[in-house]
Amino acid sequence: MKTRILALRPALLLAPILLAGCVSFGAKVPPQLLRLSPVAEAPANAGEVLGKGLAVAVSYPSAPIELSNNRVPVRTGATQIAYVKNAQWIDAPAHLFRDLLAETITVRTGRPTVTPREASLAQGPRLAGRLLAFGIDAGANRAAVSYDATLVRNDGQIEARRFTATAPVSGAITEASAGTAINAAANDVAVQVADWVGR
Repeated sequence: MKTRILALRPALLLAPILLAGCVSFGAKVPPQLLRLSPVAEAPANAGEVLGKGLAVAVSYPSAPIELSNNRVPVRTGATQIAYVKNAQWIDAPAHLFRDLLAETITVRTGRPTVTPREASLAQGPRLAGRLLAFGIDAGANRAAVSYDATLVRNDGQIEARRFTATAPVSGAITEASAGTAINAAANDVAVQVADWVGR
């Protein structure tokens, strides 16, 4: 009996090693990841003193479940969603879009932006919202970005507005063409929001 247990021990030790080659503990990361690129970026500077009410606090938008991962959704019908094969954002769409909004607001208004955690330091306008669409409409072969924004201005006035933009997908829907089209539509929305905030 003791001899049999000793004989089985090497096989038992090898089992986890053999299984490791068959089991995957997470999705395979594609060779390239997508990101948003702003049309213009604020230049480096020597720093500035933030006057009260000057900085804009930009929150991370909420998002529906289809945008709660790093994949690129494609609407294939009124109630159907697929994802672009091998396409994956480097971060959650809501995080990428918030950073694009902040950069665009700074460039177009000349006002610095801060995260919600830093908002108490500047006590300026506060921008929040919900990212409704951030993907591809297969029927129209276009990227679509939609953002419901809520802005609390310095005087306490609360404004709400929906911003939307589309951009054509060049050729077949691939990770490259989808990423380029969504980037264009997202920049369009960010410019609209920045101009609204800067009024």
